[in-house]
Amino acid sequence: MLSLYLLVGFVSALVASLIVIVIFRTKIGKLQTFKTELLESARKEGETLKKELILEAKDEAIRIKQKSEDEYNEKLRDIRNMEREIQKRESNLDRKNESMDQRYESLQKFEQNLKEKETAIAERGEDLEKLIDEEQVRLEKIAGMTREEAKQNLKESLYEKARIEAQVKVREIKESAVLNANKEAKKVIIEAIQRSAADHTSESTVAVVPLPNDQMKGRVIGREGRNIRHFESLTGIELIVDDTPEAVVLSGFDPVRREVARIALEKLIQDGRIHPARIEEMIEKASKEVEESIIQAAEEATLELGLPHFNAEMMHYIGSLKYRTSYGQNILKHSIEVGWLSGLMAAELGMDGQMAKRAGFLHDIGKAIDRNVEGTHALIGAEIARRNKEDKIVVNAIESHHEEVEMIHPISALVQAADAISGSRRGARGQTLENYIHRMEKLEEISNSFKGVSKTYAIQAGREVRVIVEENQIDDAASDLLAEDIANKIQNELTYPGQIKVTVLREHRSIGYAK
Repeated sequence: MLSLYLLVGFVSALVASLIVIVIFRTKIGKLQTFKTELLESARKEGETLKKELILEAKDEAIRIKQKSEDEYNEKLRDIRNMEREIQKRESNLDRKNESMDQRYESLQKFEQNLKEKETAIAERGEDLEKLIDEEQVRLEKIAGMTREEAKQNLKESLYEKARIEAQVKVREIKESAVLNANKEAKKVIIEAIQRSAADHTSESTVAVVPLPNDQMKGRVIGREGRNIRHFESLTGIELIVDDTPEAVVLSGFDPVRREVARIALEKLIQDGRIHPARIEEMIEKASKEVEESIIQAAEEATLELGLPHFNAEMMHYIGSLKYRTSYGQNILKHSIEVGWLSGLMAAELGMDGQMAKRAGFLHDIGKAIDRNVEGTHALIGAEIARRNKEDKIVVNAIESHHEEVEMIHPISALVQAADAISGSRRGARGQTLENYIHRMEKLEEISNSFKGVSKTYAIQAGREVRVIVEENQIDDAASDLLAEDIANKIQNELTYPGQIKVTVLREHRSIGYAK
């Protein structure tokens, strides 16, 4: 029974295998047929595509050929046009060459004629020169002097006569003007001076910072000098650590930077912690303090003069003048004084006192930045005022107070006069005794260098020079010329504040004796 089951199973398996084989072979046959059909279809499509591409390529080739032929024909036409143009130019050049040849021949003939005429003129010129020389010799014998001597004498005579006549006319004009204006001008100036007063301080280019002890110098310098180098690079001020006991020196021409450096160093010394990061912090704080003091100084100055508030930029420039000096005179105090003087004189003359006060106050505003900007402080200040929409009268007063620009309004002259008054009064500007003596000696030396001067005296602290001349060598007209010449030479050779008056004295004495 088991064998029968096994036999039946085996037969079933065998039949199943045969069925599978038959099905597989049937599918393979179908696949082969499909493959053959697919290949045939692909071949036919490929041939069709090939024919289409060939046709497109032929069409493209025809188009390219046609385009090339068109371009060729066009270039050929251009070349032929160029050939015709070149032929035309060559023809024109040939005609021009013929014309040039003709002109050249004409010029040669003209040149030949000129040479013949020049030769004739030269021969006549030689004859004329001989005649002139003979006539000149005859005239020199008659006059008793050479031609050059006669020309020189005539020039000197005419020049001296013209100078004297001009000086006489100038003196008449001056006397007429002084007669009417001198009294009132003196009155205005005296009243302005009486109503103005200011304290002035002298500042230098160094600031001394005290130290609690000499050991602090090492901490200021830092390891391998890193602290002092960092401090100098941030402030732009040189820090001098020398043998001075318990002190260091800050040196620099910029007074604002020097003040920032001084405050920052004092804070560092007081704090005791000195290192690069702390240095940066203290310098930043000091910069803010100095900026606040600048604005405060500007506000106090405008309040003192009773002027309207300026904008932020102008207030910064005005306050910066607190740290500037000129000949030892503080510029901000000098500007306040010039503002007062200008306003007072303008009021006395019936002009706009506020406008004059504003112009005088701002006349040196350019000194706030003239160390960093090219140009004179007057022109720099005028540009600042113009940029900040100041009145044209104020701008002109600023740029003309050293006569670099022509004055357009009387207020400009008042500002110039007030500037001279403030700068030249005694005590306004510091100077050493040695410089003072040298200036006095130089004034007398310049005056004595002129012919006809007998004695010279520098008086009023060098503000006036009195020159006594020989009465028999210099007359009244020549005295006026001598005063102008001495003043011009002083102006060219000396540097001084304000102005110097030159007075020439000529005295005639007639003496008789009763016996």
